[in-house]
Amino acid sequence: MIRGSTQDGSYPRPLLVREEWTSLDGEWEFAWDDGQVGLAERWYAPDGAVFDRRIRVPFAPESTLSGIGDNTPHDVLWYRREVDLELQSGRRWILHLGAVDQSADVWVDGVHVGGHVGGQTSFRLDITDALAGRRGHQIVVRAVDLVDDVDIPRGKQDWRGDPHFIWYRRTSGIWKTVWLESVPVQHVTALHWGADLVAGRISASVSLALRPLPGTEVSVRIWHDGRLLGETRVLADHTDVEIELRPSALQNAQERESLLWQPGNPVLLDAEIVVTEQGARGDEVASYLGLRSTEVRGGRFLVNGRPIFVRSVLEQGFWPDGQLTAPDIDALRREVEMILELGFSAARIHQKVEDARMLFWADRLGLMIWAETASAYRFSPRAAAAITREWLEIVDQQRDHPSVVTWVPVNESWGVQDIAYDPAQRELVQSLASLTRALDPSRPVVSNDGWEHVDSDILTLHDYSTEPTILRERYADRHALAETLSGMGPQDREPILSGVLQAQVDEHEIPIMVTEFGGVAYSADGTWGYAIVTSDSAFRHRIAELFGALEASPVLSGFCYTQLTDTMQESNGLLTEQREPKLAIEVLRAIVTGTDVPTVVEVAERRVASS
Repeated sequence: MIRGSTQDGSYPRPLLVREEWTSLDGEWEFAWDDGQVGLAERWYAPDGAVFDRRIRVPFAPESTLSGIGDNTPHDVLWYRREVDLELQSGRRWILHLGAVDQSADVWVDGVHVGGHVGGQTSFRLDITDALAGRRGHQIVVRAVDLVDDVDIPRGKQDWRGDPHFIWYRRTSGIWKTVWLESVPVQHVTALHWGADLVAGRISASVSLALRPLPGTEVSVRIWHDGRLLGETRVLADHTDVEIELRPSALQNAQERESLLWQPGNPVLLDAEIVVTEQGARGDEVASYLGLRSTEVRGGRFLVNGRPIFVRSVLEQGFWPDGQLTAPDIDALRREVEMILELGFSAARIHQKVEDARMLFWADRLGLMIWAETASAYRFSPRAAAAITREWLEIVDQQRDHPSVVTWVPVNESWGVQDIAYDPAQRELVQSLASLTRALDPSRPVVSNDGWEHVDSDILTLHDYSTEPTILRERYADRHALAETLSGMGPQDREPILSGVLQAQVDEHEIPIMVTEFGGVAYSADGTWGYAIVTSDSAFRHRIAELFGALEASPVLSGFCYTQLTDTMQESNGLLTEQREPKLAIEVLRAIVTGTDVPTVVEVAERRVASS
């Protein structure tokens, strides 16, 4: 069986891996339905309408990699593809769609097999009963993405025809991988890991497709580097099976240390789950887990009980040709590698839900992730329901990645713009934070990143002052910090809206981080940035001073620089859109990590001169 921790990164759901799967990425038939006549005219039927275009899935039609590259607003999109599937006794065909923005309905051979609402999360459909007797079958997907709907989570997708300010081109329809897998009738549908490091206990929550027959067993084996750490099997009497292991290696606190996941030493344990029914070995899945704890205590951010200064970068996850979709799976690995090479220990995924395969590389290579969601642009009962439903799915689908260390359900009061005055908006943000902790009490939650916090485990500030002296003054000591937090804050929004949270800050109980700063554009063509420079030396000097100002603060527990790459009209990346560094990697790394910048710069310049 494949090992979960050492797979090649191509499997779309890396935490629950099977060997029999088929990618459906590639060319599909495609049509817009501006008149919204497709349902009435039965475009989903095998003899339905002629689709007049071809599209390369999983790229959105607005992107050039899709083969279409049309940013004209279209509310309804149709996709169709022929697949060659053979019905197999005792097995089911499961269709997976990584993400369809905003809602989707799916037909197979003219039979409606299900749908999904939420443009960022994956969903699965059992299509077996819709398959006719022949081998050739037709899959049809109808996507609805209303371009002027401000109640749905949109993130940085522009509502105007052309991108402006900090918003980018829209991403409609299918934008993550589509794939099929063959599974036994009784199979694992979900898997979640838990760990109590103090007690030396690992738990697995396994969900089965059907109520188990008498005598059905579920077994779990966990190992590391070929060494079996623990195994057990339990009788399954319900679709939800709870399994507990107490590996002897975790009972020895010294040995346990060598098995912990952390930045710089991202240890992953391999796992195998097997379902045995009536004595016959059935479904087999591979997985992995990382043992680690994250918490806040005494004003510090802790991983495995030890304080870490968080050096993070804002990751828009936007690509010049693919938009929200990376051009290929190798690009996802390279993105993680580049962030680490630059000296960052974390990335804040901004206003999107990243591909699980990028999280796999973050797990494997040791990059901490702050997980966020796209925001809506208006507060309403419908918007509150939409963000709540989608956020709960996001947490459920990402909470087993050890790299994910912090949850961020709201950013800069987007979708709750009047939170300072409207109790209903404060209740929504408070509820999202509480629901997140209810689903996953093991990670800190930032209720509203940047300002107007109502309930956060980390107080985060956005500060785009481009004068290093101002940054140094604002975070010079506790007194200066108190002044910064009083009144309207660095970005003219109140930092704290809760007396309880204010008391925690006053008592130095929670960490303080500047989670957006910088935004320096290196450009000569007038594109956008919080400050614009036009030479290598000016860029190096400005960002080194900004990083240095926050690095010198005794009251901060971390920072997040804006941003990793240039993105459309924004030229404020450390890298270009094509992921080329604007300065030598060793120079940027020295700036990010606060090492001896002049010495590193001299070495880099000598290397350039000699070449």
